Amino acid sequence: MPLHVTISLMRRTSAPRRNGKLAARRLASRNGHVRAPRSNIELVVITGMSGSGKASVLKAFEDLGYYCVDNLPVDLMQRFAELIKQSPEITRAALVVDVREGQKLERLPRQLQQLKATVNTTIIFLEASDEVLLRRYSETRRPHPLSGRSDPVKVALSAERKRLSRLRDVADIVVDTSKFNVHELRSYITERFQRERSDKNILVSCISFGYKHGVPQEADLVFDVRFLPNPHFVPEFRPYTGKHPKVAKYIRSFPQTQEFISRISDMLIYLLPHYVAEGKSYLTIAFGCTGGQHRSVMIAEEVLKRLKAAGYNVKVVHRDSAHLMAKPASGA
Repeated sequence: MPLHVTISLMRRTSAPRRNGKLAARRLASRNGHVRAPRSNIELVVITGMSGSGKASVLKAFEDLGYYCVDNLPVDLMQRFAELIKQSPEITRAALVVDVREGQKLERLPRQLQQLKATVNTTIIFLEASDEVLLRRYSETRRPHPLSGRSDPVKVALSAERKRLSRLRDVADIVVDTSKFNVHELRSYITERFQRERSDKNILVSCISFGYKHGVPQEADLVFDVRFLPNPHFVPEFRPYTGKHPKVAKYIRSFPQTQEFISRISDMLIYLLPHYVAEGKSYLTIAFGCTGGQHRSVMIAEEVLKRLKAAGYNVKVVHRDSAHLMAKPASGA
């Protein structure tokens, strides 16, 4: 979250940093104001909570060939768009505007409406839960743009959410980055905005969990697999997870297991393109058993394989089985 105005040149990841005003002047000099504006320009405006990953998203757009500007002043946005429209070299641009703008941020919703009237503009709003943002600030030890010397970050986050509420309302895409690490976030942006779109541009998370520990709050779809026989009652399997070959073989040996995996996988493969068509960027599917150690782990792993084979970007998280062993210890 740099506090200074920066600019990155298209396809040049090692380009020197320049401020937004200088970028606008250089574009004006380059264009000469002699070419008629083009209507095929794509502009992406990235905004949202501090610490939500705006820098990583901007980097992803840079890698996609967008002309990228960080922290462009609100008053220069319309001018920037006009210069881009006249540029013979640039067809796609991405810029970050956020709470660092201070009081001028109040004018941004109106500026965005004006931009959309003249340029193909997509507004991305990034957010994350307070818990995640507080952890990120604790890890990076960087100050929040709205925090004073003695104000806690939590107070600054609350004030920032209030100031950004209007921007969130007008956003075309809202991404909760609580579920993403840096690489997954950049991967999602790359897949969604690359030139050749696909009905598989969605990140799927398969989560195993135990009902006795609570249902994951982030789950979009929840499936209860407690109808399957429980390996917990087989003493040999108790120390291991559903990833252990013998445990997985035991669970798989029941006909209802095979039928459940096939039916659920077929249903998800049918549903996912429809979620993508409605603009959904990620889907969290949770499988729950009693303790989250055996049945849910095995089912999540199997569904992961089916969805990957169908061409989807899938990850798996075993929330409640970290303390158990996936494979037998040496000599076991």
